[in-house]
Amino acid sequence: MKIVFTIIVYSFFNVITAQVGGEKVYTFLNIPTSAHQAALGGEVLNMVDDVNQPLWNPATISRFMDNQLSVNYVNYLADINMGAVTFAHLVNRRFGTLHGGIQYIDYGSFIEADENGEEVGVFGARDLAFSVGYAYNFPWTDFYIGANLKFLSSKIDNYTSTGAAMDFGILYYSDFRPYSFTAVIRNIGYQFSVYDEKREDLPLEIAVGISYKLEDVPLKWYFTMNNLQKWNIAVPNPSNGNTDLDGNTKEEDINFFTNAVRHMVIGAELFPDKGFNLRLGYNFRRAAELKLTESKTFAGITAGFGLKMGRFKLDYAYTQYHPAENTSTFTLLIDLKRKGF
Repeated sequence: MKIVFTIIVYSFFNVITAQVGGEKVYTFLNIPTSAHQAALGGEVLNMVDDVNQPLWNPATISRFMDNQLSVNYVNYLADINMGAVTFAHLVNRRFGTLHGGIQYIDYGSFIEADENGEEVGVFGARDLAFSVGYAYNFPWTDFYIGANLKFLSSKIDNYTSTGAAMDFGILYYSDFRPYSFTAVIRNIGYQFSVYDEKREDLPLEIAVGISYKLEDVPLKWYFTMNNLQKWNIAVPNPSNGNTDLDGNTKEEDINFFTNAVRHMVIGAELFPDKGFNLRLGYNFRRAAELKLTESKTFAGITAGFGLKMGRFKLDYAYTQYHPAENTSTFTLLIDLKRKGF
């Protein structure tokens, strides 16, 4: 475990100055493919009862995920299709549980043209990620530490790129406490082969999360502060600018509070321990950056539900981006340990 701690500390201090924005590769890693997570705002880190959660926080891997299988599909923007398959298996009580996952995104077909603008055919593009994760529970404590190792592949027409990344997470969770805390560093990695001579950065992210389950009300809250590797992530939204009588436009004022709010994601789950759950979330950054003056976009709002039927559980999430664009996420979870339906 000393080796694991050394890697985490070294990685943290070497990536703490990394930035959001600019050219990134494998950005699909930061798009949720789980309906449970998508419905709660798109970035929840504290779910300990979902086999999809370790893709975002490996510290949540536990023996309770043993032989849980999940298949996810996202009808994303502009006919882009995404999905993921996850599975966990308890090797033995002493070693613990291994988690595996496959994520993909298919960008569809594009028209290929030459330098004169003449169409010469079509081409496709896709990204893939294969991950394996493990978590360790410190003896006689409620602290867990975990790591993911991810192998990455991307293709655009005849151009390909490969890389690798790691996630690290630490979690405090107890069955006897209504709250949990976690901190995660995601997508620390390197692009081995590049598309065209230029090496790109991976979409690094540092985030912390809190969950709290109310005692007298069947409601559980989730709160996430993301992109902590860079504080100034807010960009002016033209819809928030002011125009005077002379036609001069002043950009939106970006201050400390504006930046702070855009790091926040909140979610709430009603009846979290029942066979039927209702979920609602809000992503402050998405809401601010996709806001329009002329009409209500309701960007940033997410909603969904979960329905458990025997060994199966169906989750659905609806994510609003724009009056003309939204996404639907579907998840089917199967408990392979349970016999029969």
